[in-house]
Amino acid sequence: MKLLFKLIPPLALILSCQNEQQYDVQHEIDYSVAKVRQTLALLPPDPPNIPRNITEDGKTWRYVSHSDWTSGFWPGILWYAYEATRDETLLKTADIFTKQLLPLSQEPATDHDLGFQVFNSFGNGYRLTSNEAYKPVILATADSLATLYNPRVGTILSWPRSVPNLEWPQHNTIIDNMINLELLFWASKNGGADSLYDIAVKHAEVTMANQFRPDHTVYHVVVYDKDTGKRIKQVTHQGFADQSVWARGQAWAIYGFTMVYRETHDPKFLDFAQQVTDVYLDRLPDDLVPYWDFDDPDIPDAPRDASAAAIVASALLELCTFVEGPEKDTYFDCAQAMLRSLFDHYRVDMPGNTALLKGVTGHKPNGSEINTSINYGDYYYLEALLRLHKLSGGPK
Repeated sequence: MKLLFKLIPPLALILSCQNEQQYDVQHEIDYSVAKVRQTLALLPPDPPNIPRNITEDGKTWRYVSHSDWTSGFWPGILWYAYEATRDETLLKTADIFTKQLLPLSQEPATDHDLGFQVFNSFGNGYRLTSNEAYKPVILATADSLATLYNPRVGTILSWPRSVPNLEWPQHNTIIDNMINLELLFWASKNGGADSLYDIAVKHAEVTMANQFRPDHTVYHVVVYDKDTGKRIKQVTHQGFADQSVWARGQAWAIYGFTMVYRETHDPKFLDFAQQVTDVYLDRLPDDLVPYWDFDDPDIPDAPRDASAAAIVASALLELCTFVEGPEKDTYFDCAQAMLRSLFDHYRVDMPGNTALLKGVTGHKPNGSEINTSINYGDYYYLEALLRLHKLSGGPK
């Protein structure tokens, strides 16, 4: 495939990073795990005690319960810390926080975030321990998520409730939902119904056909007629404007379609993953960490979103394993340079703040979680570090 991006300013950074002595990935993993341990020491003993984001004082965590959409990222971080260390204390703690999310497998689905919540927690736990008690929880949650699928549309309903500008009770699908398809793929291959695989593939195909502009930038949300499946409108709910490119939305697309190719081996998904990647890379600022929205008129004074950089870095470290030729090296080098930039400029260095990354923007139009630390930024940063370590010759 011919690369679509020019990489003019970013390429200079990538080349300079190649010429510098590389930072020690193992040291950064160790440092991150140490920060995770510091956070553990701060947590209240009883729920709600899942750390979500750093508050306005710059050091205090805001805690949420198992029902919050971000609840799976903290146990996921603990599982990654255990993967890095094989520390039994971290394993026991990860298990405790994972089991807090058990009710999500027993309740009717309230939105698409079950994948973020349960697969990041129970899924990582099962991957690392083969604990058979985790498996039925994952399978039950996949079945629950599948109840939101509308066969007339071909996608999973993301928000089964009234959201401004989304024409409720019509059917809405957000790009974030791509990540949650991994739960369905896994379940279909580990004792769940074959239909779960078919739902995941169809969701990806319909999203690919309806959620992107001709240049392969993504809309945050598509609203469909719930009865006919016809597309009603495309909007960017969490971005600057409907026609603007919300950085984390593009990151979800890159990560999601890369994962779908891994699960299906269908070349159309690999080609599409590269196209949504290339347009993102082409628009990055020099430090490879995007502004929260690529089209915010306040740039260069607009806030960044370091979580988008972490998500894309992790995705590129998987995408580079699926391609050959110059694309393989470019994606790997880009991911490595992104992590180096996060390390140099967005790593938390404020005393008392035990998060990993700063400069994360959650929902700017809503005025919430702007230029702060949020658990999903830390989750994908640690995931990317572990992926880089393995690709660089660390333990598989």
